[in-house]
Amino acid sequence: MIVKCLFPVAGYGTRFLPATKAQPKEMLPILTKPLIQYGVEEAAEAGLTQACFVTGRNKRAIADHFDTVYELEDQIKGTSREDRLACIRGLIEECSYSYTRQNQMRGLGDAILTGKILIGDDEPFGVILADDLCVGEEGIMSQMLKVYEKYKCCVVAVEEVPIEEVSKYGVISGQTIDDRHTIVETMVEKPTPEEAPSNLAIIGRYILTPAIFDTISRTPPGVNGEVQLTDALQTLAKEEMVVAYRFEGRRFDCGSIDGFVEATNYFYAKMKEAEKSA
Repeated sequence: MIVKCLFPVAGYGTRFLPATKAQPKEMLPILTKPLIQYGVEEAAEAGLTQACFVTGRNKRAIADHFDTVYELEDQIKGTSREDRLACIRGLIEECSYSYTRQNQMRGLGDAILTGKILIGDDEPFGVILADDLCVGEEGIMSQMLKVYEKYKCCVVAVEEVPIEEVSKYGVISGQTIDDRHTIVETMVEKPTPEEAPSNLAIIGRYILTPAIFDTISRTPPGVNGEVQLTDALQTLAKEEMVVAYRFEGRRFDCGSIDGFVEATNYFYAKMKEAEKSA
């Protein structure tokens, strides 16, 4: 049973400067909830109630968000505003939270390895990148757990992207099982359109087995001098099976301004629709 989910949240968020100069990019709100809360809610829906954060400097607001603020709660107690905290109160009670710090920004692979102290070395775990805000009738992580239960191996979420955008992603190809599942044979980090083995791009959802830690430790720095999780998974795909899963739902790339605005508009429209039907 998988109960732990790792959240790598140490990045600087330079695409949102100056907004992220003194606050974590993961705390940027989509309407009234920060990005990181959407990610933790998705994990909790799937039963991954032990949230493990790999943080960095200026990230204390994340820990504060998943904690009780007694002064605030006392101030709004008994008012109409008290209900606005109901969702985060429930999440605080449902989940446990632990934190460690990535001292240098050396890539996603290094962030995962840094999280080993929180995860342990003998159980599979989920990974959610809060930049990718995903919505669907069933949470993406819940869908991926079903894939893991069937294949008992690492699972990566993928979606088709325009070929001219593959240089933003890790890209996979392999043996097709069906229209949603592929046994990974090749993974390339940020290829040019000419180098890309397909247009199936990895997005920020993973289920990883404990073998990933040893594999990352053997992986040399790759693109941009960073330790790439994609490179480690490519190695692991040769040693044991890795399955790519084309999820059901929609992803917003909230690491970009365009995607952030698109997500905001989407959730605003959903809110207004709910208000009309209430």
